[in-house]
Amino acid sequence: MGNQAKAAYVLAADFGAGSGRVVRGALEGRKLTLKEVHRFPNDPVQLRAELYWDFLRLFHELKQGMQKGTEGMSSPIQSIAVDTWGVDYGLVDGAGRLLGNPRHYRDTRHARSMNDVLAMVSEQELYSMSGVLPQQINSLFQLFGELRERAADVRPDTRLLFMPDLFHYYLSGEQACEYTIASTSGLLHTGEARWNEVLMSRLDLPESLFPRLVQPGTVLGELTGDLVQELRTGPMNVVSAGSHDTASALAAIPATQSDFAFISCGTWSLMGVERESPVLSDLSHKLGFTNEGTVSGKVRTLKNRSGLWLLQECKRQWQRENRCYSYQELIQLASTATAHQSFVSPGDDVFMSPGDMPARIRQQCQSAGQSVPGTVGEIVRCILESLALEFRQTLDELEQITGTKPAVIHMVGGGVHNRMLCQFTANAAGVPVIAGPVEASAAGNCLMQYVALGELGSLSDAREIIGGSFEPDIYTPEQQDCWQEAYGTYQQIYVLKQQQP
Repeated sequence: MGNQAKAAYVLAADFGAGSGRVVRGALEGRKLTLKEVHRFPNDPVQLRAELYWDFLRLFHELKQGMQKGTEGMSSPIQSIAVDTWGVDYGLVDGAGRLLGNPRHYRDTRHARSMNDVLAMVSEQELYSMSGVLPQQINSLFQLFGELRERAADVRPDTRLLFMPDLFHYYLSGEQACEYTIASTSGLLHTGEARWNEVLMSRLDLPESLFPRLVQPGTVLGELTGDLVQELRTGPMNVVSAGSHDTASALAAIPATQSDFAFISCGTWSLMGVERESPVLSDLSHKLGFTNEGTVSGKVRTLKNRSGLWLLQECKRQWQRENRCYSYQELIQLASTATAHQSFVSPGDDVFMSPGDMPARIRQQCQSAGQSVPGTVGEIVRCILESLALEFRQTLDELEQITGTKPAVIHMVGGGVHNRMLCQFTANAAGVPVIAGPVEASAAGNCLMQYVALGELGSLSDAREIIGGSFEPDIYTPEQQDCWQEAYGTYQQIYVLKQQQP
């Protein structure tokens, strides 16, 4: 496709850690419109002691979305691109067969693998070599453990593909790893689109596993003939957009100034700033910041936060107890609960795994000597207030490691639907929160496809279109005194005590 091509419609498949959606995008003049054509749950599968993603089911849902996205269209779909959560991957053999379902980043094996790697390469070395904070979810630790368990299955023609790259391979037949998703892995040189051969050598990771790296906005190829025939979609290009959902979401932030922080809020909340270069100081390492790639070649220095995972798991637990609530009902119950009675540390390891989340929340509050939330509304309010206070803490830490304080927070993603969380975040942080677009990952995905197709020229061009296409909600800080007091309490319980020898 050249500059003469008319890129009227594209499909964006956006897979989150809790749900997925296929969206049809249309760029008409200087306005982007999105239409969700298919939405589906993304539930992990526990098999004995191991946790997996059901890739075959997800690929089926992708094909369903492609069919729905092309039905009744008088104009052709020009392209499709997939974005997903980070770090997870699949292995493909020389014949193109998937060597088993990809492991979930919450699988317990990864903690053991991390300990084994850190016995060979220190945390400080890994951080300086890759720019990525060592965490048990990292692809590096996952892969090290998998190769140890199934070395006989890995041959010179075996390839590693991150989740969006895996979808793109089975759509186009082309094997490649896109830079923004690869930058979450801990396997690249710091701030570069280049595999870290030195690290691979030290850990005995075969370089043959890793295919070529491509930049966001790359046309990989065309939809395979068998899929065109099966789905009756007509031909279309397959594009690596911003394949990491956070990279796509960041591309869709309607920022008109550079001094902003962002929160991409879903199952995880990723909070950080956009920079020209990574932050690799001892302090940034100590505080838990990582450095990943953006669609424009810059760096997003950010911190992974637990996001709405706690609320999602509480909702699932109550469903198991035959207490079914909608999210709207949960927010309403929280609005009637007393403010600032108890807080948790949402990123604590105790909350990492699926299970009885309300019990764990009550236990942490009790252990900290706080009022124990008893009702559903009290638990939900505890979660949302704690998330907002954790965002405030992260904002302060960003100022410490960069020397500048963001003047505004752009919040995007599904968490934007939670108006209580948005307002709480503004209250706790003391700066305005600009919320939207909700489907930021899908919007950024679409815009990067238009860049690939020659319809748009730059990220600033794309952000200008976002600003003219979606009306954000703006939340100004309220009740500053009581939120400042609550922050002091939160710090005393979960921050200052941890810093004591």
